[in-house]
Amino acid sequence: MKKNNKHILLAALTLAAIHASAQGNGAAGISEATQMVTSYFDPATQLIYAIGAVVGLIGGVKVYNKFSSGDPDTNKTAASWFGACIFLIVAATILRSFFL
Repeated sequence: MKKNNKHILLAALTLAAIHASAQGNGAAGISEATQMVTSYFDPATQLIYAIGAVVGLIGGVKVYNKFSSGDPDTNKTAASWFGACIFLIVAATILRSFFL
């Protein structure tokens, strides 16, 4: 019984030492993580704008093909592609302004 108590005491002291050493860098770690995440927003925003431009070009070609072939569903296709491009641009702008 005495041997078992020593093991429990040793485990508790080890956990307390680990916990005490981990608390020292908490604020510095959070600050560094925040700085790293916010540094990614500008390149990510530019990437989303580029993806929106490519989606817009592909949508323009698809709408032109439907319009040229006389498809009656051209307006619906144009609205959906245009909406997707607007969503990408607005989402990138809002996320950037929300987090920075």
